[in-house]
Amino acid sequence: MSDNFAQLVKQQADIVRIVGEYVKLRKTGAQNYTGLCPFHKEKTGSFSVNATHGYFYCFGCHEKGDVFTFVQKLENLSFPEAVRAVAQKAGIPLPKREFNSPEEAREAGLRRQLIDIHEAATQYFEAALKTPEAARAREYMTGRGITAETVTKFRIGYAPDDFNHMRNALAPHFAEDVLRASGLFSAKEQADGSPGQMYARFRKRVTFPIANEQGKTIAFTARALDSQDEKGRDIAKYLNSPETALYTKGQVLFNLDKAKADMRAHDFALLVEGQMDCISVYMAGIRNVLATSGTAFTEAQVRLLSRFTKRVVVNFDPDTAGANAAEKSIALLTEEGFEVKIVTLEGGLDPDRFVREHGLEAYMGALRGAKRHSDYLIDRARTLHPARTADAKVKAMNFLLPHIRRMPNALQRDEFAADAAQKLGIDSAILRQELRHAAAQRSESVRSHQHDPASETERILLRALVLGEDDPARQLAATRLAEHPEWYDGLPSASVIETLANAPAPENPLDAAPDQPTRVMLARALEHSHDPDNTSTASPADQVEDALHTLEHRHMQRRQRELRSQIAEAERRGDTNMVATLIHERMQLDRRLREH
Repeated sequence: MSDNFAQLVKQQADIVRIVGEYVKLRKTGAQNYTGLCPFHKEKTGSFSVNATHGYFYCFGCHEKGDVFTFVQKLENLSFPEAVRAVAQKAGIPLPKREFNSPEEAREAGLRRQLIDIHEAATQYFEAALKTPEAARAREYMTGRGITAETVTKFRIGYAPDDFNHMRNALAPHFAEDVLRASGLFSAKEQADGSPGQMYARFRKRVTFPIANEQGKTIAFTARALDSQDEKGRDIAKYLNSPETALYTKGQVLFNLDKAKADMRAHDFALLVEGQMDCISVYMAGIRNVLATSGTAFTEAQVRLLSRFTKRVVVNFDPDTAGANAAEKSIALLTEEGFEVKIVTLEGGLDPDRFVREHGLEAYMGALRGAKRHSDYLIDRARTLHPARTADAKVKAMNFLLPHIRRMPNALQRDEFAADAAQKLGIDSAILRQELRHAAAQRSESVRSHQHDPASETERILLRALVLGEDDPARQLAATRLAEHPEWYDGLPSASVIETLANAPAPENPLDAAPDQPTRVMLARALEHSHDPDNTSTASPADQVEDALHTLEHRHMQRRQRELRSQIAEAERRGDTNMVATLIHERMQLDRRLREH
């Protein structure tokens, strides 16, 4: 783009109007306007625009420049891109582009035609929504809380239940190759391999335009009004445009064109799954919301997002698919250094339903309560692997390790690993050390410690628990362990202790073991009851009492370590009430340990 054209644009463009699209300006002099600076956070406006000389300056952060500099910085554009953007905003025709080859010229021409045909299709669908045939579509939207304002803002439309009407309406205005390349039509291949007659891809569906960053429609997603066709075959609820010269689904974020200014203003993006989630949240008043349109989050989308903010709140559906999508999104975002938080809505609702049923204030409260991604993933690991066995805890850690490994900052990796070990109740110093080493080395997994032999404390309790119901040693062990399951949490024998403590031993005690390794461990423990080297003179009940005392002491020591970590976390958050509560508990625990 020539310097002469750039100079022409700079002379003709109204910097006050263009800056005013991003910043609320007020007149403070004959040619001066002020507002809140978009480049740093401030409460008193120190950002100044001079209309006569065509420059801006911030007295707070000292950013300065002309209209091109402003657009470049805010939109993360190159200088030629900024010149084109300002020219389009000012209504100045772009100069005819010179192409390096006929193929490049044809491709550029096709892209312009595809933009035009998608605009025509958007208008066609908008008009169809007002026809009598679209009554059911309007009823559907009313039921979903879609207002007339929302329809207008997002240019929602209706695709008629007709194979040919849309093609006939657009054919006089666009060449056949443009119609076929648009993705708006389908065609069956003929016997001789030639393309057949085109027919409308979208029929009897509510249409939602997908726009590029500049707000131009480049594709559609369309929601069916019926679940089955006239032959009883299932119909896909949502149908999307195929990928075209304009549209690659993994490189587009739905609503980016409307959300980008608010993302910068609030320095975070809210990421949801579906278009309706995005639309509902946006219309409720949260403007910095984007949707992945139900597709997997991609590296290209992460790079696109990073141009506007490095802070993301993820609110995907709580079902299995949504949880898996959230995990993948977290992985990609943290790898690129994003600060990520996760929202899980009460009642298993998606954002659309939650906003409609509970309102904006409740949703804002949920956003304020978003979990750090590390806390969310630790909770998810505990849900997926809830057993108290050492093996389950290793599986939980191996679920977390790929996420820990992706974090670019070594200190953050170590903190995540230590936090996970503490919250999962991993008491083994060896496993903790191995875990932190794996995090430091970005290893994918830690080794299972399931086959570690049971300690003598565990063997004493296992031997007691398989005795008859009337045996005092069994009664003591079963009663105290049922009251305090946290005492044996994390032990290799935890699963079989839990089974035996809560029910009489089966006829064959080994049947109480859930798997082969645990069965071997139980068998070895029972063997020791007849071990000639076992010269203890204490009664079985006294041995059980000593073993229970040991478990309780270990549990208190573990809780003591947890409290240190929780106090440090509460101090980091500035939660003085929680700090006081935790310190009080620690003081009581310290006293009990001294007396124990």
